[in-house]
Amino acid sequence: MKQYYKKYFLLLVALAIGILEVSGQTVITGKVYELKTNQPLIGVNILVEGYTFGTVTDFNGNFKISVSNPLPLTLAISYIGYGKQEIKVGEANINTISIGMEEETILGQEVVVSASKIEENILQSPVAIEKIDALEIQSTPSDNYYKSLANIKGVDITTNSINFQVVNTRGFGSTGNERFVQLVDGMDTQAPGLNFPVGNLNGPSELDIESLELISGASSALYGPNAVNGILLMNSKNAFEYQGLSAYAKGGVNHIGGPRNQPAPLYDASLRYAKAFHNKFAFKVNASYSQAIDWYGNSDVDRNAENNPFKNCAECVDRTNPGEDKPNYMGDEAGLNLNLLRFSTVSTGPVNWQTLASIGEAIFEPGITAWNYASKGFLPNHVVTAPSYHEKYIVNYNARNIKASGGLYYRINNKIELSYLYNGGAGTSVYTGAQRYSLVNFAVHQHRLQIKGDNFYVRAYSTTENSGDAYIAEFAAKQINDARAGGNVTSYLTKYPIYYLESLYKQGIYPDTDPTNVTLSKQSIAHAYARGMINKEFPLEAGSDAFNTIKSNIINGVQTSGAKKNIVPFGPYFNDNTSLYHLEGQYNFKNQIKWLELLVGGNVRLFNLNSNNSIFADSAGVLIKEFGAYVQGGKNIVKNLKVTASLRYDQNLNFNGQLNPKIAFVYTLKNNHNFRVSYQTGFRNPTTQDQYVDLSIISARLLGGLPQFYEKYNILKKSSTGVPLGYTQESISKFREVIFRKNSSPFDPEAVKELIPLTSYNTVQPEGIQSFEFGYKSIIMRDLLIDFSYYYNIFNNFITSNNVQIAGELSAKDVDDAAKVGLVGLKAGNVNYATLLNGTADNTFQITTNLKQALEAHGTSLGFNYSFGRSGYSVYGNWSWNRLLGVDPKSKDNIIAFNTPENKFNIGVGNRKITENLGFGVTYRWQESFYWSSSFGRGTIPAFGTLDVQASYKLKFLKSIIKIGASNALNSYYVQSFGGPTIGGVYYASITFDQSIN
Repeated sequence: MKQYYKKYFLLLVALAIGILEVSGQTVITGKVYELKTNQPLIGVNILVEGYTFGTVTDFNGNFKISVSNPLPLTLAISYIGYGKQEIKVGEANINTISIGMEEETILGQEVVVSASKIEENILQSPVAIEKIDALEIQSTPSDNYYKSLANIKGVDITTNSINFQVVNTRGFGSTGNERFVQLVDGMDTQAPGLNFPVGNLNGPSELDIESLELISGASSALYGPNAVNGILLMNSKNAFEYQGLSAYAKGGVNHIGGPRNQPAPLYDASLRYAKAFHNKFAFKVNASYSQAIDWYGNSDVDRNAENNPFKNCAECVDRTNPGEDKPNYMGDEAGLNLNLLRFSTVSTGPVNWQTLASIGEAIFEPGITAWNYASKGFLPNHVVTAPSYHEKYIVNYNARNIKASGGLYYRINNKIELSYLYNGGAGTSVYTGAQRYSLVNFAVHQHRLQIKGDNFYVRAYSTTENSGDAYIAEFAAKQINDARAGGNVTSYLTKYPIYYLESLYKQGIYPDTDPTNVTLSKQSIAHAYARGMINKEFPLEAGSDAFNTIKSNIINGVQTSGAKKNIVPFGPYFNDNTSLYHLEGQYNFKNQIKWLELLVGGNVRLFNLNSNNSIFADSAGVLIKEFGAYVQGGKNIVKNLKVTASLRYDQNLNFNGQLNPKIAFVYTLKNNHNFRVSYQTGFRNPTTQDQYVDLSIISARLLGGLPQFYEKYNILKKSSTGVPLGYTQESISKFREVIFRKNSSPFDPEAVKELIPLTSYNTVQPEGIQSFEFGYKSIIMRDLLIDFSYYYNIFNNFITSNNVQIAGELSAKDVDDAAKVGLVGLKAGNVNYATLLNGTADNTFQITTNLKQALEAHGTSLGFNYSFGRSGYSVYGNWSWNRLLGVDPKSKDNIIAFNTPENKFNIGVGNRKITENLGFGVTYRWQESFYWSSSFGRGTIPAFGTLDVQASYKLKFLKSIIKIGASNALNSYYVQSFGGPTIGGVYYASITFDQSIN
């Protein structure tokens, strides 16, 4: 990888030298002041149009620009909250420029670049786009600017942790969004081993963020892979334009009430400094730190509730599900079906012979043993799970985030700038995937080298993630249970049935009783007795000294029995240093072609998987190679009608190439009414994990969808008699349902006929989307902005997972043992259906694949913003509606995971200058309930509403702003994803110092 980087650097240096210009200098000077107060304005941006250079005003409002270009020139003067101006400079006024600026709020005048990769007015953008500038960021009532994205129409935010949010638009929400691309200063911020953005863990700080641009919908025609649901561009502040020292400090409190019910402090601080020298060289440095006690995951919903044998038992005093599996309780992922013990053998059973021997040795009275009961069918088809512990005892809730960034900028000449940029973030957070992951000391580092002109850029960057001390919470809990049971949790689970049968004996039920006459009430008593006895034999209280000692040994990496390291698969830790390397360029022919907007560009990308087999099957090293190229043209074909068309080709060397076209029409009526119609396409390549993951999650093994994984684990395995042994998980669920309902044998013909064998497979392929969109944007009476859009999406090759379980094969010994308990007619070499009653990582596989049928979804959004003129007051609101077509989200067969509320809205009011120094903002956000489906679990997410408020006061003499606010001010606790954290209110106060504050 170093060789690639060296080549990129030499290429950029060669380009810089090749176009270096030396010429005479002309000096332009002037002053900028505020018309209302006649006071100088500090930090005003002065740019020379058509070039890459400019300057900012100093503390006296003065500026000076040295140029080598012929006059006349045009200066573009801009300052946040003030009307933009353009000044022609010729020989006559070169040293006499005096510019008065007036505060102004003009709706719809924002300039965006992300929609078409050229500057254009936001009203005339060909796609649905939103922009948040530095002034809005400064006045947001959210407790940090990244969370304020939830106020944008159509945007969903899913919180993994107090410092880790995931952004999504237009459906298919998740805790890790692989269909959404987030760029910071042109760099893709995905963690290479996860392939989705990790929120703002390594993004710009409060002080360094300049603007946010968000595109909803498919954008692969310009941005390539994964731009399916949308794009977020985060632009940091330019070191030439935003100079000086700034600092930010915030203190607050959370956990008032709620699951923790113990208020906890939170802190956030940032520092930024930037300096330019002679309009030629500039640098900036940033550092920030935040910490808080994380939100608690608190769901005790039973993921196995459907299989609770006592859920409808009116006479049962205790209806506890012996096989309960609660999302935010760790350890209960390991389980055993009691019925399995009847069909276990020395060689092929899911539990070993010692289990059967221990049952046989349990004597309740002479002549009555546990085996007398077990062999006659007294062990029911009930799953029993291991003890569980609330995740607060397992997961590291000490959330923190350390970020640093820095940039060096050199203007080779008036049109060319060379720069180096570093972004890095590290800390502790929590992520919900197939399991709960405690991301302790997780880090992402990015380096970028770029050369940029007014009509081209070439950039190379790398992204490397470091898993630090990240671990799987469920795996850690399993190892705690292993230690609790003297080395293996199986000891706990296999002694449980002895106590269960002992309870039947104590209830006066003897082996000569018909087992079908044992009522559910008596069975529930037996389970309660077994739980109590087993916990006496293996005592361990969560949070106790003994518990903490065991946990510390596991979390701190003390060697476990038979393990070389406490890293997956021997322990809960990851060991991942996966990297991404990216080279891209773009050229705009605006200086050569005037009658057509023409862009061309392309990129090369490499993923270097390096998890040391803890996530990926990468012991031999894995390189994933991608490349892409695009062309875009735009032209006014008739008056007020502009057409923009793009075409992009991408190739991942593991898959077929992808061709993505886009065409959009924008018609402007009477300068204010803008109508757009577009056809856009997008795709996402299977992620690095979709391709190469090989990870045990205790109850199953996650596998990539490439052929080698089907072959490695023999997914299409057949018995010696030629019978398929692999079955779809959905059919196995139906198979088990019959057995539970009838309390019958695993060889019950009615149950067996539900099984669907897996006889073939399809290698995972890229997912594609076609999107049709209509939109309208308008400014009415200068004060009211209306923004409406409707989309219709069609997904093909939708990437999902296929769950498969591999059955064992009946041996001659199995047939003999089955005959002893009355099961006759079985044949050696056929399927041992009893092995399908229990799923583990040895026989159950979750494999990435594609959905055969197309999916369709549509939705609409409507937003408004009304400005009350010079009073400064504004009111805004928006409503969004999304629906998946033709699929019931609550269906057991649904593996689509649309995970999006059908209706949601935001409404807000604010004024940043009620008086000269006082401002405020209020936002209310609401979304209705919806059904969540993921590999972690399924369930309904209740509706919720939140109220955010803030008030700010400017201290001009200190060049500072004090802000007091509350996010979720009413402290109404809510969740955003199944098994995700329970989120309450955050109450805070902050102060921001900035040398450029006027």
